[in-house]
Amino acid sequence: MIEFKNVNFRYRGTDESGLHDLSLTINDGEMVLLCGASGCGKTTVGRLINGLIPHYYKGELTGNVLVNGMDIEKTELYELAGVVGTVFQNPRSQFFAIDTDGEITFGAENIGMPPDSIISRKDDVSSEMHIEKLLGRSIFELSGGEKQIIACASVSVLSPDIIVLDEPSSNLDLEAIEKLKEILKRWKLQGKTIVIAEHRLYFLRELADRMLILENGRITKEMTAEEIKKLTITDTEKMGIRPMILPEIQYKNSVVESEDILLLEDFCFTYKDGKHGINIPRLELPAYRIIAIIGHNGAGKSTLARNICGLERKCKGTLTMNGKKMKAKERLHNCYMIMQDVNHQLFTESVRDEVMLSMTDKALTDEQKASLADEILEQLDLAEYADTHPMALSGGQKQRTAIASGIASSKSIIIFDEPTSGLDLAHMKQVADQLKKLKDMGKTVIVVTHDNEFILSCCDHVVRLENGCIAEDNHKR
Repeated sequence: MIEFKNVNFRYRGTDESGLHDLSLTINDGEMVLLCGASGCGKTTVGRLINGLIPHYYKGELTGNVLVNGMDIEKTELYELAGVVGTVFQNPRSQFFAIDTDGEITFGAENIGMPPDSIISRKDDVSSEMHIEKLLGRSIFELSGGEKQIIACASVSVLSPDIIVLDEPSSNLDLEAIEKLKEILKRWKLQGKTIVIAEHRLYFLRELADRMLILENGRITKEMTAEEIKKLTITDTEKMGIRPMILPEIQYKNSVVESEDILLLEDFCFTYKDGKHGINIPRLELPAYRIIAIIGHNGAGKSTLARNICGLERKCKGTLTMNGKKMKAKERLHNCYMIMQDVNHQLFTESVRDEVMLSMTDKALTDEQKASLADEILEQLDLAEYADTHPMALSGGQKQRTAIASGIASSKSIIIFDEPTSGLDLAHMKQVADQLKKLKDMGKTVIVVTHDNEFILSCCDHVVRLENGCIAEDNHKR
């Protein structure tokens, strides 16, 4: 059993409060879904259960949190490790090994489990989860979905009573989410207590025993399993959360004049392993539209985006726009890309400076750049963080900062790689609105995404990749 008794928590060095007088009981074997806008307190609840608060994340904590009768303030992290397992939003943040076998067994080795038991449990878990093909692989070769499954296997080997998951589906495609759903079903049948914080909810509709809506560190609504199943899209919209039913993509043909086309010809690129890459003899994309590139993890979506942008110099092929053929070097000057892991492209000392850095129009003065940056930050709910160091932001705030930089650039093609990863409903809609504004400004917007809700909210055109090749292009239908 997990018990929160009048818990208040404020992170050190911030005015933001994590939780306010929160009382909550989670029974053994129960699956509880935590929902709400970014910053509502979902992640903080999970960190209190697994002991990362107060042993890693410091702050002011009052009240009591009991996990299987243990007071988390008085229990060391290594003691909690055998009781509570955690799966994070980004599995890379919890990996310690460089190969899959080592990662699956790391936690068990770390708490001193006997070697024979570790090997036996690894074999059992690999069989139960059908991941034999992932054994003996380099962590760095895995897709996002495969990494998340390895993270789940690592937790399963420990066989904890309680499992906490923090937005585990945010970087997964539909197929990988189905695999995650099966893992959750198995854990539930084993009697595990599961606490999962999520924005994407549809795959949990039949699994959750209870749903808690949090706002500003407080539980504002509680729903039973039966009430969850009855929720309509209208209901969830009013509650400010994503739908409990997966919306299907409605393919729409874009009306494109012959001259308003991005033409990709002989786009070929292969990674060093000789197995993965892209092979696209010809693809016509509508210019001045919002184009979604979809497909399973590892299908080649991000690779295609990087090649369009000119980031892979060994890519063969050309992109023709407005009658002008552009090779890789020229594409670099005409494209701006917001990466999936935005930590790789945040360089400056403040959020405002980060946005100004992408402004290449020499006619703008520093004052004009700062004014324009502040206007964009206001539109993305980032105005209060203008002077904050980008690396001090939350994941969702970093994502929006990178998007703000793309909006501020003067490039004609803007490419987004998973821009709604980890975003709640409200901020997903904000990003959709900003992409529409980019389109209205005459930009061509290309979006790599798994997010059906996002596609339906703003995209004009959908291209599906499989194994590095075009599997479906709705413009040709």
